[in-house]
Amino acid sequence: MAGTMRRIVLARPIAGAPSADDFRLEEAPIPDLADGQFLIRTVFCSVDPGTRSRLGGAASYAATLKPGEVIDGFNIGHVAASRNDKFAAGEVLALGGGWADHVISNGRGYIQRIPRADIPLSAWIGVLGVPGMTAWFGLHRVAQMKAGETVLVTSAAGPVGATAGQIARLCGARAIGVAGGAAKCAWVKNEARFAAVVDYKSPDFYECLKAVCEGGVDVLFDNVGAAMIERILPFMKRGGRIVVSGQVADYNNPSPPGMAGLHYFITARLRMEGLVVFDDLRQFPEAQAQVADWIAGGALTYREEMFDGLEAAPAAFAGLFGGESFGRRIVRVGADPT
Repeated sequence: MAGTMRRIVLARPIAGAPSADDFRLEEAPIPDLADGQFLIRTVFCSVDPGTRSRLGGAASYAATLKPGEVIDGFNIGHVAASRNDKFAAGEVLALGGGWADHVISNGRGYIQRIPRADIPLSAWIGVLGVPGMTAWFGLHRVAQMKAGETVLVTSAAGPVGATAGQIARLCGARAIGVAGGAAKCAWVKNEARFAAVVDYKSPDFYECLKAVCEGGVDVLFDNVGAAMIERILPFMKRGGRIVVSGQVADYNNPSPPGMAGLHYFITARLRMEGLVVFDDLRQFPEAQAQVADWIAGGALTYREEMFDGLEAAPAAFAGLFGGESFGRRIVRVGADPT
């Protein structure tokens, strides 16, 4: 097939915080399609903090990436050519394709048609993609959240945390956020409409947390890691549930800290459980429909940070771990066909 494809691959296993130099841009001819395959031309791709766990050579819930392999991520693209009867040229899809301007797929794995045109395309790899679905199923399946409960969300200005707090609010719970810095805290309180937000960078963090958690926390939705969970444990109510969604503070540490305060699990009868949202893949459409309705009606909002060009992906990814990101990081790779 005529033309070339560009992709970002791992240059070397990463130790510590990632940098743009840990990745390499490669070009190769687009191969001819085999029967059952189709070619996607990427419009958007995502950079995801959870990818960090696959880049250091250690075992993760997904296979470790080796030098020379394409960095994984989620894509929006349109079918440029097809030898698969189920996917026709011109269709717009969301899929797991990685940091590449062209992706060849056989239709297996995470892939879906975009079901409605009233929501911006990029949202289907953000608030309506894995980050938003992590929030949805973390609260509903794992935490079994109920109306009237208090839900505390860490990294509340991030794409998962912001969505989780708003889902909690819209389902009748009281959402408390933990975020870093005045701008993020203001957005969480005023735009995402959490009931309260605490700045973890404040020297009075513990006292502020104690004030907003008066009465206790039923659900802790954590995106940060062990040290943050440990700080929240004293405020958990009897029968409280802790959802381990992410570990952004621990991904770059080869020996992440353990967690003290385990006696709270006994005295308060707490439960802690992690999730991998692909366990819930078959239930995505129903959850996506509800979240999309909330977005269309103005009840749920989200932020994106848009980067232009495939070459921008490594720096956009590295910036996830320095506290500079504010919203879902998306890389614009090609022209929007809609």
